Amino acid sequence: MTGRSVLFVLYDTVQSLDVTGPWEVFSGAAPASGQRPYELRTASLGGRPVRTGSGLTLLPDADLDACGTPHTLLVPGGRGSRQPPPELVRRVAELAAGAERVVSVCTGAFLLAEAGLLAGRRVTTHWAHCASLARRFPDVEVDPDPIFVRDGRISSSAGVTAGIDLALALVEEDHGREAALLIARHLVMFLRRPGGQAQFSTQLAAQLADRKPLREVQQWIADHPDADLAVPALARRAALSPRQFARSFTAEVGVTPGRYVDAVRLETARRLLEHSDDGIEQVARAAGYRTTEAMRRAFTQALGSPPSEYRRRFAAPPHHPPHHPPHHAAAPARRSAGLPGRASASNT
Repeated sequence: MTGRSVLFVLYDTVQSLDVTGPWEVFSGAAPASGQRPYELRTASLGGRPVRTGSGLTLLPDADLDACGTPHTLLVPGGRGSRQPPPELVRRVAELAAGAERVVSVCTGAFLLAEAGLLAGRRVTTHWAHCASLARRFPDVEVDPDPIFVRDGRISSSAGVTAGIDLALALVEEDHGREAALLIARHLVMFLRRPGGQAQFSTQLAAQLADRKPLREVQQWIADHPDADLAVPALARRAALSPRQFARSFTAEVGVTPGRYVDAVRLETARRLLEHSDDGIEQVARAAGYRTTEAMRRAFTQALGSPPSEYRRRFAAPPHHPPHHPPHHAAAPARRSAGLPGRASASNT
């Protein structure tokens, strides 16, 4: 097979892992596939060295203006991608016009959007920047949940390590599953997470309440997902009336008690399916679902697949020793952007 050229676009404040992660995947394709390797190059405006967001200096192979059209154009994320210079936007648009594949990692999607490449496309980016991308480019369909999205010749991934998952998917497309598997093993990873896997834990996405009684209720919910978690029972634990509790909880946590409980139970079930060999009925009981059908509906609505399919796709490899985590999800330790579907306000 003829080597496919992959051009990495570099600019100041680029995220170094968005470059090196996919680079390691593509560079591992040669020994893994036994075929001609990818032809990897980096380029920047003027061919000048760039300083990454973490302070690492990268020396590009070439000047972007001197590069021919690559098979795959890869635009990594970084602060500079959100306010790119016009000449960088222009050159990315020119190179992308003839490329067979255009890939963004993390906030690299902003640069592609500035270049007019994402209009009418479904894309993703780092969850903390999905809302901003959607506001700035209303003609782009931004999906905050998947770790990567492929829409025609345009592929986009979520933050940092999701770029590795997307690169593995591209290698699998080019060289087959066995090649991708060998690379993943070399990098000490699972083969790859399918693109539809959620970007982050629903539980970690919730806010921690300000008042101690409500925080204690949050911890109780996390520790006892199979208990009576109706509003009257939770209100008694907080020494509030059901109406006061529901109002205060929603104001401080950002979601209703019912939605919060649903998220904790779903997260508990996900972890058990991923890391234990408990049967579906056991998982449903431990996570607080009255029936397996109730759990199936929750999974289908939130994740797009039933529990059995979720386990098949995301369970730890069978050669790992069985591991049974506690039947609860850890309470959130910090404020974050909100449960999936809520707009993110993070500026990181």
